[in-house]
Amino acid sequence: MKCPACGFPDSRVLDSRPVQDGGSIKRRRECPKCNKRFTTYEVIDTVPISVIKRNGSREFFDKHKLTLGIERACQKRPVNAEEVATEIETELQNSIVSEITSKDIGEMVLTKLREIDIVSYIRFASVYREFRDIDSFMEEIKSLGKRRKRREPAKGTQTPDPADGAPAEEDARAIARDTEEKL
Repeated sequence: MKCPACGFPDSRVLDSRPVQDGGSIKRRRECPKCNKRFTTYEVIDTVPISVIKRNGSREFFDKHKLTLGIERACQKRPVNAEEVATEIETELQNSIVSEITSKDIGEMVLTKLREIDIVSYIRFASVYREFRDIDSFMEEIKSLGKRRKRREPAKGTQTPDPADGAPAEEDARAIARDTEEKL
């Protein structure tokens, strides 16, 4: 590493330690020529991922923007939007794709929310899938009920407790009732 004070092309590392979440390394260095000490940070160089939007335009993936969208759907729900967005970002970074459609990202969010909280899933799906009427909304809720029944445990086994953060079918029914009342 080149010394910032004298420009000498070499330096020695005195100390190395991980920073914050382990995503970078802080190195304390010293120049052998002028004895000036300085700090450098080493981070993984990631390839930016382009998101192809519905209108065909492209923009770079923005985790903050994704987090805000998830937070809106999960408002007052037991879901950590930052954690969901981080998981999706990690999946995208670990994949070999350099471009992804916003539709695919939306489906990734829906898959995660379906596992975590059914109400948040319905809220996100209602905006993401752009339900045109109550019938399409109700169809989505019915399909969730069918999937849930297929996943129910066999007799004699423990069923998930809604108090433990498991999705509650009653919550989805309540949303459907509220929606019908508003129409």
